[in-house]
Amino acid sequence: MKESTIRREMFAEFLGTFVMYAFGAGVVAQNVLSRGSNGSYLAINLAWGLAVTMGIYIANGVTGAHLNPAVTLALAVRRKFPWNKLAPYALAQTAGAFVAAAAVLLVYREALGAFDGGGRGLDTAGIFSTAPQPFLSHLGGLIDQIFGTAMLLMVISAIGDARNNNIGSLGPLMVGALVMVIGMCFGLNAGYAINPARDFGPRLLTAVAGWGVQVFQANNYYFWVPIVGPLIGGPLGVTIYDWLVGKHFDE
Repeated sequence: MKESTIRREMFAEFLGTFVMYAFGAGVVAQNVLSRGSNGSYLAINLAWGLAVTMGIYIANGVTGAHLNPAVTLALAVRRKFPWNKLAPYALAQTAGAFVAAAAVLLVYREALGAFDGGGRGLDTAGIFSTAPQPFLSHLGGLIDQIFGTAMLLMVISAIGDARNNNIGSLGPLMVGALVMVIGMCFGLNAGYAINPARDFGPRLLTAVAGWGVQVFQANNYYFWVPIVGPLIGGPLGVTIYDWLVGKHFDE
């Protein structure tokens, strides 16, 4: 692994994740801080889907635009990505989301102050990281995140399989549409994180930027669920695709 090569790839993953998360958190911030007058749940889903597309365009030519440790892990499990690059990619992705959260906080700092008067609560922490509904158990959240991420990687596998689809340059748009439809169909329980970097990095930012340890303690220490769930669901999704569809092209 050449140092110059991995550095270039890490920069691409960092910037791609930064762009993706900045747009995604930005639409949530606009909706929350305007008390719904400048946004809606539909707008959040549409913008997050397009945010993923924009992030892919940033990094696609260098790394294939993973932008998500669950994607990177799934590709490694699938033997289509070297294991020794897993940690550097995950670090770059998490750092990209962390810095993007800081940028959104800077842009909306005055709006946030007008909204909560400086009293940082979980309602505004939810701009940056996900939280479960009151009825959702940790097991329910884990199932939600495993299923959502498995669906993500299952369809990404199909989109990227030239033997099955000839999508070409439409790939980034299709992946964005995929994230959008996951949000529209499975966003109720816990906000469809389906990406450890986009949840943990910004959660860490809020912890050091005024919200404190409550962002990790809330909902009986729920924070680990959107980390562990996607890391299980990603490899599961690619495995299901390969077993039921992918391997049959080689028969």
